Amino acid sequence: MKRQAIPLLAFALVLWMGIPVAQAATRAWLDRDRIALGESATLNVQTDQISATPDLSPLRADFDLSGQASSRQVQITNGATAATNTHVVNLTPRRAGTLVVPALQVGGQRTAPLALVVDASAQATPARGDSSAFLETEVDDPNPYVQQSVGVTLRLFYAVPLASGQLDLDAPEGASMQRVGDDVQSTREVAGRRYNVVERRFLLVPERSGKLVIPGARFSGRGVGGWMDDLLGGNSREMRASGAPRTLEVRPQPAGAPQPWLPLRDLRMRYVGAPQALRAGEAAALVVEVIAQGATQAQMPELPAPSVPGAQVFAEPPQYDETFSNGTPQVKLTRKYSLVPNGAGTLVVPGLRVAWWDVRAGAAKNASLPDLTLTVAQGTGGFAGSTLPDATMPSPGDTALQPSGTTSPGAGGRWMWAAIAFAVLWLLTLAWALRQRAMKAPRQVAVPAGGQDVYSMPTHTRADLRRVLDNGDLEEVGEVLRGMRSPPAADLDAVVADLDDHAQRQAVEQLRRARWADGDGVAARAALRAAFGDGPRWKAVHAQEKLVLPPLYPER
Repeated sequence: MKRQAIPLLAFALVLWMGIPVAQAATRAWLDRDRIALGESATLNVQTDQISATPDLSPLRADFDLSGQASSRQVQITNGATAATNTHVVNLTPRRAGTLVVPALQVGGQRTAPLALVVDASAQATPARGDSSAFLETEVDDPNPYVQQSVGVTLRLFYAVPLASGQLDLDAPEGASMQRVGDDVQSTREVAGRRYNVVERRFLLVPERSGKLVIPGARFSGRGVGGWMDDLLGGNSREMRASGAPRTLEVRPQPAGAPQPWLPLRDLRMRYVGAPQALRAGEAAALVVEVIAQGATQAQMPELPAPSVPGAQVFAEPPQYDETFSNGTPQVKLTRKYSLVPNGAGTLVVPGLRVAWWDVRAGAAKNASLPDLTLTVAQGTGGFAGSTLPDATMPSPGDTALQPSGTTSPGAGGRWMWAAIAFAVLWLLTLAWALRQRAMKAPRQVAVPAGGQDVYSMPTHTRADLRRVLDNGDLEEVGEVLRGMRSPPAADLDAVVADLDDHAQRQAVEQLRRARWADGDGVAARAALRAAFGDGPRWKAVHAQEKLVLPPLYPER
């Protein structure tokens, strides 16, 4: 009895709602007669020919077909049983306008043709509040620069629960695009209707200037049916939505922009941790943090180790944290350095600098850290008597460095006694050498003034050159090149004269033309990077020129 009651109840409900299931013959109807281009309409074909199926081939001229399904209904009237089949198919129009759903052959009968209005103007903005699903595509900058990181946010709005679905957004030509992070779900109210929202983020990097078109997003899925769908034999409904394409105008890299090219919305630097007390020979931690808004890890330049006179600096690998903030990519770079002072005294740590391009202001900017002046206490063991030399004056491009005070009187006394002992030893060695070579003309030995070595060590390294090529100006580049010579060169003429590599000499000449003859600074930096990648190659210097003392075993 219960099984018979269910069809009777279904039949009574259908009659009460006015759905004409008892009508004979074959008929067709659409769930709506007006849609937007990119949306779909559901075509229903009902027939009492149990074994007949509709011929859908005439529909393919103007529509894409999907989500085909069928169900059977049975009704009992005065003891007589009647059955009907309902065939369902989703129609996605291929063009806008007033389209005709043609008559379909179902067994020995035909359906009546139907009209469907497809609005082209509604493609960019689906009918919010009426649509079961629609898409939004948002970019954080519609006019980006070449190689600028652009945040793309794709949102799917759907009003009914989803049983399954697929959301796609193709990469545009002339740019790279990758998905970032996981989907974020939320709810919003649009035009008085509550929607579930799936938010998906992408990172877009234009590779060339000009017009860039992001294709429209696509969604296809199946919604969970209600109790009427279960009652009538169905359990879900097909859902489709298409978004509008977005067009970006990509700007070229400006002339004279800092190199390497780093287009950002914002760049901030700070010391996360700085040593409060230092001791000679012992390592202390220095931690630097850089937050770049509008960039990814791959775009960030290397943060070099600072060049600290009087200390060794060891850099740990940088740590990166990539996030999305208000639809814009953001990366946080954290790098830790270990400072090991060579002696007691005052240690000056130059602040790091990063040159970047402000995409909102359209101007070159520099982010920098202040110099740190640290006091180093006496060390133990081999560093017990070591002191630091006086801090040198700052270079023209680095005015934050200040000369520090002199060493303590005790330290100066120790150095004085060491100098006296060295002088006595030198005189004894010289007298012995003169006696051994009495029959020969005495060899002149140049004694440097002030007790300094004739063979001075370089004041700059390859790391300093990489740093200024990335972040410094051309004057600083020339200063570092002079300091890489031993002893440091007085000017770039001396650098060119002592270089043994033709490509390196040509690169220095390009630097000089860029500084004083209106040359190309970008090309000069590129030439210097290529030529000095393995360091400068100096001409060989005769070993005797480096000697301060005569040889311990003179030639006979």
